[in-house]
Amino acid sequence: MIKRTIKQIVEMIPVQNNLTSFFDVNITGVSIDSRKIEKGNLFVPFKGEHADGHKYVAESIQKGAAAALWQKDVPNPPLDLPVLIVDDCLTALQELARKYREQLAVKVVGITGSNGKTTTKDMTTNLLSLQYKVQKTEGNLNNHLGLPLTVLGLKEETEIAVLEMGMSGRGEIEFLTKLARPDAVVITNIGESHLLDLGSREGIAEAKLEIMQGLKPGGLAVLHGDEPLLMERIHQFKPNVQLQTFGRSDTNTIFPTEMTQTNEGSVFNINLSKQSFDLPVLGTHNIMNALAAMLIAHYFSIPFEKMAEGLKKVKLTNMRMEIVEGKHGEKVINDAYNASPTSMMAAIELVSNLQGYEKKILVLGDMLELGPQEKQYHRQIGEGLNPEKIDVLFTYGQLGIEIANGARNRLGDGKVFVFTDKQELVKELVRHVDQNTLVLVKASRGMKLEEIVASLQK
Repeated sequence: MIKRTIKQIVEMIPVQNNLTSFFDVNITGVSIDSRKIEKGNLFVPFKGEHADGHKYVAESIQKGAAAALWQKDVPNPPLDLPVLIVDDCLTALQELARKYREQLAVKVVGITGSNGKTTTKDMTTNLLSLQYKVQKTEGNLNNHLGLPLTVLGLKEETEIAVLEMGMSGRGEIEFLTKLARPDAVVITNIGESHLLDLGSREGIAEAKLEIMQGLKPGGLAVLHGDEPLLMERIHQFKPNVQLQTFGRSDTNTIFPTEMTQTNEGSVFNINLSKQSFDLPVLGTHNIMNALAAMLIAHYFSIPFEKMAEGLKKVKLTNMRMEIVEGKHGEKVINDAYNASPTSMMAAIELVSNLQGYEKKILVLGDMLELGPQEKQYHRQIGEGLNPEKIDVLFTYGQLGIEIANGARNRLGDGKVFVFTDKQELVKELVRHVDQNTLVLVKASRGMKLEEIVASLQK
Protein backbone atom coordinates (compact mmCIF):
# COMPACT_ATOMS: atom_id res chain seq x y z
CA MET A 1 0.00 0.00 0.00
CA ILE A 2 1.05 3.58 -0.46
CA LYS A 3 3.70 4.75 2.01
CA ARG A 4 4.58 8.41 1.62
CA THR A 5 5.18 11.46 3.82
CA ILE A 6 2.72 14.32 3.77
CA LYS A 7 5.40 16.32 1.96
CA GLN A 8 5.41 13.68 -0.80
CA ILE A 9 1.61 13.58 -0.89
CA VAL A 10 1.50 17.37 -1.34
CA GLU A 11 3.85 16.96 -4.31
CA MET A 12 1.49 14.38 -5.86
CA ILE A 13 -1.86 16.22 -5.60
CA PRO A 14 -2.96 19.87 -5.48
CA VAL A 15 -3.37 20.93 -1.82
CA GLN A 16 -4.58 24.42 -0.88
CA ASN A 17 -3.30 24.89 2.68
CA ASN A 18 0.19 25.11 4.18
CA LEU A 19 1.21 21.82 5.77
CA THR A 20 4.91 22.51 6.30
CA SER A 21 4.73 21.66 10.00
CA PHE A 22 3.33 18.21 9.13
CA PHE A 23 5.68 17.40 6.22
CA ASP A 24 7.48 14.59 8.11
CA VAL A 25 4.27 12.74 9.05
CA ASN A 26 4.19 9.30 7.40
CA ILE A 27 1.10 8.04 5.55
CA THR A 28 0.49 4.29 5.29
CA GLY A 29 -2.52 3.25 3.26
CA VAL A 30 -5.86 4.94 2.58
CA SER A 31 -9.30 4.46 4.16
CA ILE A 32 -12.69 5.91 3.28
CA ASP A 33 -14.43 4.34 6.31
CA SER A 34 -13.81 5.94 9.70
CA ARG A 35 -14.86 2.67 11.37
CA LYS A 36 -11.99 0.79 9.72
CA ILE A 37 -9.14 3.20 10.30
CA GLU A 38 -5.72 1.63 10.74
CA LYS A 39 -2.66 3.31 12.18
CA GLY A 40 -1.05 5.68 9.68
CA ASN A 41 -3.97 5.79 7.25
CA LEU A 42 -4.92 8.78 5.14
CA PHE A 43 -8.65 9.18 5.79
CA VAL A 44 -10.68 10.36 2.81
CA PRO A 45 -14.13 11.73 3.79
CA PHE A 46 -17.03 11.92 1.36
CA LYS A 47 -20.23 13.94 1.45
CA GLY A 48 -23.15 11.56 0.96
CA GLU A 49 -26.92 11.94 0.90
CA HIS A 50 -27.33 10.79 4.49
CA ALA A 51 -23.92 11.40 6.09
CA ASP A 52 -20.84 13.57 5.73
CA GLY A 53 -17.52 11.88 6.40
CA HIS A 54 -15.96 15.22 7.34
CA LYS A 55 -17.72 14.89 10.72
CA TYR A 56 -15.43 11.97 11.48
CA VAL A 57 -12.08 13.47 10.48
CA ALA A 58 -11.00 14.43 14.01
CA GLU A 59 -12.23 11.12 15.39
CA SER A 60 -10.35 9.20 12.69
CA ILE A 61 -7.10 10.99 13.53
CA GLN A 62 -7.68 10.17 17.20
CA LYS A 63 -8.11 6.51 16.19
CA GLY A 64 -4.71 6.53 14.51
CA ALA A 65 -5.13 8.09 11.07
CA ALA A 66 -2.01 10.08 10.21
CA ALA A 67 -3.91 12.67 8.17
CA ALA A 68 -7.12 13.35 6.29
CA LEU A 69 -8.34 15.09 3.19
CA TRP A 70 -10.86 17.92 3.52
CA GLN A 71 -13.05 19.25 0.71
CA LYS A 72 -12.75 23.04 0.44
CA ASP A 73 -16.52 23.71 0.29
CA VAL A 74 -17.01 22.10 3.71
CA PRO A 75 -16.72 24.79 6.42
CA ASN A 76 -14.55 24.83 9.54
CA PRO A 77 -11.62 22.54 8.71
CA PRO A 78 -9.59 21.66 11.85
CA LEU A 79 -6.37 23.41 10.84
CA ASP A 80 -4.58 22.31 14.01
CA LEU A 81 -4.72 18.78 12.61
CA PRO A 82 -2.94 17.33 9.54
CA VAL A 83 -5.78 17.90 7.07
CA LEU A 84 -5.10 18.41 3.37
CA ILE A 85 -7.62 20.84 1.86
CA VAL A 86 -8.48 19.87 -1.73
CA ASP A 87 -11.02 20.98 -4.33
CA ASP A 88 -12.80 17.60 -4.34
CA CYS A 89 -12.00 14.54 -2.25
CA LEU A 90 -12.86 11.98 -4.93
CA THR A 91 -10.82 13.78 -7.59
CA ALA A 92 -7.89 14.07 -5.17
CA LEU A 93 -8.08 10.36 -4.35
CA GLN A 94 -8.11 9.47 -8.04
CA GLU A 95 -5.18 11.77 -8.79
CA LEU A 96 -3.21 10.33 -5.89
CA ALA A 97 -3.79 6.85 -7.28
CA ARG A 98 -2.73 7.98 -10.75
CA LYS A 99 0.54 9.45 -9.46
CA TYR A 100 1.22 6.41 -7.27
CA ARG A 101 0.70 4.13 -10.27
CA GLU A 102 3.25 6.20 -12.22
CA GLN A 103 5.81 5.73 -9.43
CA LEU A 104 5.42 1.94 -9.26
CA ALA A 105 7.37 -0.55 -11.39
CA VAL A 106 4.35 -2.88 -11.37
CA LYS A 107 2.96 -4.44 -14.53
CA VAL A 108 -0.83 -4.12 -14.83
CA VAL A 109 -3.39 -6.44 -16.40
CA GLY A 110 -6.79 -4.80 -16.98
CA ILE A 111 -9.88 -6.99 -17.35
CA THR A 112 -13.35 -6.00 -18.50
CA GLY A 113 -16.33 -7.62 -20.23
CA SER A 114 -20.06 -8.16 -19.81
CA ASN A 115 -19.67 -11.52 -18.05
CA GLY A 116 -16.78 -13.37 -16.52
CA LYS A 117 -14.65 -10.41 -15.39
CA THR A 118 -14.22 -11.58 -11.82
CA THR A 119 -13.76 -15.24 -12.75
CA THR A 120 -11.11 -14.32 -15.33
CA LYS A 121 -9.46 -12.03 -12.79
CA ASP A 122 -9.32 -14.87 -10.25
CA MET A 123 -7.91 -17.34 -12.80
CA THR A 124 -5.37 -14.86 -14.15
CA THR A 125 -4.18 -14.04 -10.64
CA ASN A 126 -3.87 -17.73 -9.83
CA LEU A 127 -1.72 -18.43 -12.89
CA LEU A 128 0.49 -15.36 -12.56
CA SER A 129 1.05 -16.13 -8.87
CA LEU A 130 2.89 -19.28 -9.91
CA GLN A 131 5.85 -17.09 -10.83
CA TYR A 132 5.26 -13.52 -9.61
CA LYS A 133 4.15 -11.44 -6.62
CA VAL A 134 0.58 -10.57 -7.63
CA GLN A 135 -2.27 -8.47 -6.24
CA LYS A 136 -5.80 -8.28 -7.62
CA THR A 137 -8.96 -6.25 -7.28
CA GLU A 138 -10.71 -7.43 -4.12
CA GLY A 139 -14.48 -7.83 -4.08
CA ASN A 140 -16.24 -5.41 -6.42
CA LEU A 141 -13.78 -2.49 -6.13
CA ASN A 142 -13.80 -2.04 -9.89
CA ASN A 143 -15.28 1.43 -10.45
CA HIS A 144 -14.21 5.10 -10.32
CA LEU A 145 -13.79 4.82 -6.52
CA GLY A 146 -12.86 1.17 -6.09
CA LEU A 147 -10.07 1.04 -8.67
CA PRO A 148 -8.14 4.02 -7.19
CA LEU A 149 -8.43 2.38 -3.75
CA THR A 150 -7.10 -0.86 -5.23
CA VAL A 151 -4.15 0.93 -6.85
CA LEU A 152 -3.34 2.75 -3.59
CA GLY A 153 -3.41 -0.64 -1.86
CA LEU A 154 -0.66 -2.05 -4.09
CA LYS A 155 2.59 -2.91 -2.34
CA GLU A 156 5.83 -1.48 -3.70
CA GLU A 157 7.17 -5.01 -4.22
CA THR A 158 4.12 -6.24 -6.18
CA GLU A 159 5.22 -7.32 -9.64
CA ILE A 160 1.84 -7.66 -11.39
CA ALA A 161 -1.55 -6.15 -10.52
CA VAL A 162 -4.69 -7.72 -11.99
CA LEU A 163 -7.35 -5.01 -12.06
CA GLU A 164 -11.02 -5.53 -12.86
CA MET A 165 -12.73 -2.64 -14.62
CA GLY A 166 -16.52 -2.31 -14.43
CA MET A 167 -18.88 0.25 -15.91
CA SER A 168 -22.45 1.39 -16.22
CA GLY A 169 -22.05 3.88 -19.05
CA ARG A 170 -19.80 5.41 -21.68
CA GLY A 171 -16.48 6.92 -20.64
CA GLU A 172 -16.11 4.97 -17.40
CA ILE A 173 -13.76 2.28 -18.73
CA GLU A 174 -11.73 4.99 -20.51
CA PHE A 175 -11.25 6.79 -17.20
CA LEU A 176 -10.18 3.61 -15.38
CA THR A 177 -7.78 2.37 -18.03
CA LYS A 178 -6.06 5.74 -18.36
CA LEU A 179 -5.55 5.74 -14.60
CA ALA A 180 -4.27 2.15 -14.45
CA ARG A 181 -2.20 2.26 -17.68
CA PRO A 182 -2.28 -1.52 -18.26
CA ASP A 183 0.46 -3.51 -20.00
CA ALA A 184 -2.11 -6.11 -21.07
CA VAL A 185 -5.90 -6.12 -21.27
CA VAL A 186 -8.67 -8.70 -21.58
CA ILE A 187 -12.23 -8.26 -22.88
CA THR A 188 -14.03 -11.43 -21.85
CA ASN A 189 -17.16 -11.02 -24.00
CA ILE A 190 -20.01 -8.74 -24.99
CA GLY A 191 -23.36 -9.60 -23.42
CA GLU A 192 -26.54 -7.73 -22.63
CA SER A 193 -25.72 -6.16 -19.27
CA HIS A 194 -26.10 -2.36 -19.36
CA LEU A 195 -28.43 -2.35 -22.37
CA LEU A 196 -30.57 0.02 -20.32
CA ASP A 197 -27.74 2.59 -20.36
CA LEU A 198 -26.03 1.84 -23.67
CA GLY A 199 -28.96 0.88 -25.87
CA SER A 200 -27.43 -1.93 -27.92
CA ARG A 201 -24.79 -4.65 -27.88
CA GLU A 202 -22.85 -2.50 -30.35
CA GLY A 203 -22.84 0.28 -27.77
CA ILE A 204 -21.65 -2.16 -25.11
CA ALA A 205 -18.82 -3.35 -27.37
CA GLU A 206 -17.67 0.22 -27.97
CA ALA A 207 -17.76 0.98 -24.25
CA LYS A 208 -15.74 -2.14 -23.40
CA LEU A 209 -13.18 -1.33 -26.09
CA GLU A 210 -12.45 1.90 -24.24
CA ILE A 211 -10.01 -0.23 -22.22
CA MET A 212 -7.69 -0.06 -25.22
CA GLN A 213 -7.23 3.68 -24.75
CA GLY A 214 -5.05 3.20 -21.67
CA LEU A 215 -3.11 0.19 -22.96
CA LYS A 216 0.60 0.95 -23.22
CA PRO A 217 1.98 1.05 -26.80
CA GLY A 218 2.96 -2.45 -27.88
CA GLY A 219 0.92 -4.01 -25.07
CA LEU A 220 -1.17 -7.16 -25.35
CA ALA A 221 -4.92 -7.14 -26.08
CA VAL A 222 -6.73 -10.45 -25.45
CA LEU A 223 -10.21 -10.58 -26.97
CA HIS A 224 -13.00 -13.13 -27.41
CA GLY A 225 -12.31 -13.87 -31.07
CA ASP A 226 -15.74 -15.42 -31.71
CA GLU A 227 -17.42 -12.09 -30.97
CA PRO A 228 -17.80 -10.14 -34.25
CA LEU A 229 -18.70 -6.94 -32.43
CA LEU A 230 -15.18 -6.90 -30.99
CA MET A 231 -13.31 -8.17 -34.03
CA GLU A 232 -15.00 -5.67 -36.36
CA ARG A 233 -13.89 -2.77 -34.17
CA ILE A 234 -10.43 -3.78 -32.99
CA HIS A 235 -8.77 -2.85 -36.29
CA GLN A 236 -8.55 0.80 -35.24
CA PHE A 237 -6.16 -0.20 -32.43
CA LYS A 238 -4.13 -2.88 -34.27
CA PRO A 239 -1.05 -0.82 -35.31
CA ASN A 240 -0.06 -0.14 -31.70
CA VAL A 241 -0.86 -3.41 -29.92
CA GLN A 242 -0.29 -7.13 -29.94
CA LEU A 243 -3.60 -8.89 -30.57
CA GLN A 244 -4.40 -12.42 -29.40
CA THR A 245 -7.79 -14.12 -29.28
CA PHE A 246 -9.51 -16.99 -27.49
CA GLY A 247 -12.74 -18.85 -28.26
CA ARG A 248 -14.21 -22.10 -29.52
CA SER A 249 -13.34 -21.50 -33.19
CA ASP A 250 -10.03 -22.78 -34.54
CA THR A 251 -9.35 -19.33 -36.01
CA ASN A 252 -8.40 -18.08 -32.53
CA THR A 253 -4.90 -17.86 -31.07
CA ILE A 254 -5.97 -20.37 -28.41
CA PHE A 255 -8.96 -22.71 -28.60
CA PRO A 256 -10.04 -26.00 -27.00
CA THR A 257 -9.49 -29.16 -29.02
CA GLU A 258 -11.42 -31.27 -26.48
CA MET A 259 -13.77 -30.38 -23.62
CA THR A 260 -15.39 -32.66 -21.04
CA GLN A 261 -17.74 -31.57 -18.27
CA THR A 262 -17.80 -33.53 -15.01
CA ASN A 263 -19.78 -33.05 -11.82
CA GLU A 264 -16.69 -31.51 -10.22
CA GLY A 265 -15.48 -29.30 -13.06
CA SER A 266 -14.00 -29.46 -16.54
CA VAL A 267 -11.21 -31.20 -18.41
CA PHE A 268 -9.92 -29.69 -21.64
CA ASN A 269 -7.09 -29.68 -24.15
CA ILE A 270 -5.85 -26.77 -26.25
CA ASN A 271 -4.19 -26.26 -29.60
CA LEU A 272 -1.01 -24.72 -28.14
CA SER A 273 0.01 -27.60 -25.89
CA LYS A 274 -0.20 -31.38 -25.60
CA GLN A 275 -0.96 -30.87 -21.91
CA SER A 276 -4.40 -31.75 -20.52
CA PHE A 277 -5.94 -29.22 -18.11
CA ASP A 278 -8.20 -29.91 -15.12
CA LEU A 279 -10.37 -27.01 -14.01
CA PRO A 280 -12.32 -27.41 -10.74
CA VAL A 281 -14.98 -25.00 -12.01
CA LEU A 282 -18.20 -25.86 -13.81
CA GLY A 283 -19.19 -24.66 -17.27
CA THR A 284 -17.88 -24.39 -20.82
CA HIS A 285 -18.01 -20.60 -20.44
CA ASN A 286 -15.47 -20.92 -17.64
CA ILE A 287 -13.13 -22.81 -19.95
CA MET A 288 -13.30 -19.71 -22.17
CA ASN A 289 -12.37 -17.56 -19.17
CA ALA A 290 -9.47 -19.91 -18.46
CA LEU A 291 -8.23 -19.58 -22.04
CA ALA A 292 -8.11 -15.79 -21.68
CA ALA A 293 -6.16 -16.14 -18.43
CA MET A 294 -3.78 -18.59 -20.09
CA LEU A 295 -2.93 -16.12 -22.86
CA ILE A 296 -2.04 -13.52 -20.22
CA ALA A 297 0.10 -16.05 -18.32
CA HIS A 298 1.81 -17.09 -21.56
CA TYR A 299 2.57 -13.43 -22.31
CA PHE A 300 4.35 -13.25 -18.95
CA SER A 301 6.42 -16.36 -19.82
CA ILE A 302 4.65 -18.96 -17.70
CA PRO A 303 4.84 -22.39 -19.42
CA PHE A 304 1.65 -24.35 -20.10
CA GLU A 305 2.88 -27.28 -18.00
CA LYS A 306 3.06 -24.95 -15.01
CA MET A 307 -0.38 -23.52 -15.82
CA ALA A 308 -1.86 -27.02 -15.63
CA GLU A 309 -0.81 -27.26 -12.00
CA GLY A 310 -2.15 -23.78 -11.27
CA LEU A 311 -5.57 -24.34 -12.82
CA LYS A 312 -6.13 -27.40 -10.63
CA LYS A 313 -6.06 -25.10 -7.59
CA VAL A 314 -8.25 -22.27 -8.91
CA LYS A 315 -10.68 -20.83 -6.36
CA LEU A 316 -13.30 -18.35 -7.50
CA THR A 317 -14.94 -15.49 -5.66
CA ASN A 318 -18.07 -16.71 -3.85
CA MET A 319 -21.43 -17.19 -5.60
CA ARG A 320 -19.93 -17.94 -9.01
CA MET A 321 -20.80 -21.51 -10.01
CA GLU A 322 -20.17 -22.49 -6.41
CA ILE A 323 -21.40 -26.00 -5.51
CA VAL A 324 -22.85 -26.45 -2.02
CA GLU A 325 -24.92 -29.19 -0.40
CA GLY A 326 -28.44 -28.67 0.90
CA LYS A 327 -29.83 -30.15 4.09
CA HIS A 328 -31.65 -32.89 2.14
CA GLY A 329 -28.49 -33.93 0.31
CA GLU A 330 -29.31 -31.98 -2.84
CA LYS A 331 -26.48 -30.33 -4.75
CA VAL A 332 -26.94 -26.59 -5.27
CA ILE A 333 -25.05 -24.52 -7.83
CA ASN A 334 -24.88 -21.04 -6.32
CA ASP A 335 -24.45 -18.63 -9.23
CA ALA A 336 -26.36 -15.81 -7.58
CA TYR A 337 -23.77 -13.07 -8.03
CA ASN A 338 -24.97 -11.78 -11.39
CA ALA A 339 -26.95 -12.65 -14.50
CA SER A 340 -27.54 -11.67 -18.10
CA PRO A 341 -29.23 -13.65 -20.87
CA THR A 342 -25.84 -14.89 -22.07
CA SER A 343 -24.62 -16.07 -18.68
CA MET A 344 -28.01 -17.52 -17.72
CA MET A 345 -28.20 -19.59 -20.91
CA ALA A 346 -24.65 -20.81 -20.30
CA ALA A 347 -25.53 -21.91 -16.75
CA ILE A 348 -28.70 -23.67 -17.94
CA GLU A 349 -26.71 -25.44 -20.66
CA LEU A 350 -24.27 -26.66 -18.02
CA VAL A 351 -27.03 -28.02 -15.76
CA SER A 352 -28.76 -29.63 -18.75
CA ASN A 353 -25.65 -31.59 -19.68
CA LEU A 354 -24.46 -32.70 -16.23
CA GLN A 355 -24.95 -36.43 -15.64
CA GLY A 356 -25.80 -38.42 -12.53
CA TYR A 357 -28.90 -36.60 -11.24
CA GLU A 358 -32.46 -37.89 -11.30
CA LYS A 359 -34.00 -34.43 -11.09
CA LYS A 360 -32.80 -30.98 -12.21
CA ILE A 361 -34.42 -27.82 -10.88
CA LEU A 362 -33.86 -24.21 -11.93
CA VAL A 363 -34.41 -21.31 -9.55
CA LEU A 364 -34.18 -18.20 -11.73
CA GLY A 365 -34.76 -14.56 -10.83
CA ASP A 366 -34.82 -11.19 -12.55
CA MET A 367 -31.98 -10.11 -14.84
CA LEU A 368 -31.61 -6.37 -14.36
CA GLU A 369 -30.53 -3.42 -16.55
CA LEU A 370 -31.67 -4.98 -19.84
CA GLY A 371 -33.59 -1.99 -21.14
CA PRO A 372 -36.88 -1.83 -23.09
CA GLN A 373 -36.69 -5.47 -24.26
CA GLU A 374 -36.25 -6.90 -20.77
CA LYS A 375 -39.52 -8.86 -20.81
CA GLN A 376 -38.65 -10.43 -24.15
CA TYR A 377 -35.20 -11.50 -22.91
CA HIS A 378 -36.75 -13.16 -19.86
CA ARG A 379 -39.45 -14.88 -21.89
CA GLN A 380 -36.83 -16.27 -24.27
CA ILE A 381 -35.01 -17.92 -21.37
CA GLY A 382 -38.16 -19.86 -20.52
CA GLU A 383 -38.91 -20.69 -24.14
CA GLY A 384 -35.43 -22.16 -24.54
CA LEU A 385 -35.74 -24.77 -21.77
CA ASN A 386 -35.49 -28.43 -22.81
CA PRO A 387 -38.15 -30.53 -21.01
CA GLU A 388 -36.02 -33.63 -21.48
CA LYS A 389 -33.21 -32.08 -19.44
CA ILE A 390 -34.94 -29.69 -16.99
CA ASP A 391 -37.61 -31.06 -14.66
CA VAL A 392 -38.89 -28.11 -12.63
CA LEU A 393 -38.62 -24.32 -12.82
CA PHE A 394 -39.02 -21.87 -9.94
CA THR A 395 -38.98 -18.14 -10.67
CA TYR A 396 -38.61 -15.18 -8.35
CA GLY A 397 -39.41 -11.54 -9.05
CA GLN A 398 -41.59 -9.56 -11.41
CA LEU A 399 -39.45 -10.27 -14.48
CA GLY A 400 -39.12 -13.88 -13.39
CA ILE A 401 -42.84 -14.13 -14.20
CA GLU A 402 -41.88 -13.67 -17.86
CA ILE A 403 -39.43 -16.59 -17.65
CA ALA A 404 -42.29 -18.68 -16.29
CA ASN A 405 -44.64 -17.52 -19.06
CA GLY A 406 -42.13 -18.63 -21.66
CA ALA A 407 -41.52 -21.96 -19.95
CA ARG A 408 -45.10 -23.17 -19.49
CA ASN A 409 -45.51 -24.37 -23.06
CA ARG A 410 -42.18 -26.20 -22.74
CA LEU A 411 -42.39 -27.77 -19.28
CA GLY A 412 -46.14 -27.71 -18.53
CA ASP A 413 -48.01 -25.85 -15.79
CA GLY A 414 -47.36 -28.48 -13.13
CA LYS A 415 -43.61 -27.97 -13.40
CA VAL A 416 -43.48 -24.17 -13.29
CA PHE A 417 -43.75 -22.31 -9.96
CA VAL A 418 -43.86 -18.52 -9.67
CA PHE A 419 -42.99 -16.57 -6.51
CA THR A 420 -42.42 -13.03 -5.35
CA ASP A 421 -41.69 -14.14 -1.78
CA LYS A 422 -38.45 -16.02 -1.08
CA GLN A 423 -39.67 -17.80 2.03
CA GLU A 424 -42.70 -19.16 0.20
CA LEU A 425 -40.43 -20.23 -2.67
CA VAL A 426 -38.14 -22.15 -0.31
CA LYS A 427 -41.12 -23.86 1.39
CA GLU A 428 -42.26 -25.25 -1.95
CA LEU A 429 -38.77 -25.96 -3.26
CA VAL A 430 -37.77 -28.24 -0.37
CA ARG A 431 -40.73 -30.48 -1.23
CA HIS A 432 -39.07 -31.25 -4.57
CA VAL A 433 -35.49 -31.99 -3.56
CA ASP A 434 -33.60 -35.03 -2.32
CA GLN A 435 -30.06 -36.39 -2.53
CA ASN A 436 -30.47 -37.08 -6.25
CA THR A 437 -31.45 -33.48 -7.12
CA LEU A 438 -29.37 -30.73 -8.74
CA VAL A 439 -30.54 -27.12 -8.21
CA LEU A 440 -29.26 -24.06 -10.09
CA VAL A 441 -29.84 -20.69 -8.39
CA LYS A 442 -29.19 -17.68 -10.62
CA ALA A 443 -30.28 -14.04 -10.95
CA SER A 444 -28.86 -10.54 -10.94
CA ARG A 445 -27.08 -9.50 -7.77
CA GLY A 446 -29.87 -7.16 -6.76
CA MET A 447 -32.26 -10.09 -6.32
CA LYS A 448 -30.12 -11.55 -3.48
CA LEU A 449 -30.90 -15.17 -4.33
CA GLU A 450 -28.01 -16.28 -2.13
CA GLU A 451 -30.62 -16.03 0.62
CA ILE A 452 -32.41 -18.97 -1.01
CA VAL A 453 -29.15 -20.93 -1.10
CA ALA A 454 -28.57 -20.22 2.57
CA SER A 455 -32.09 -21.40 3.42
CA LEU A 456 -31.52 -24.67 1.55
CA GLN A 457 -28.30 -25.24 3.47
CA LYS A 458 -29.91 -24.63 6.86
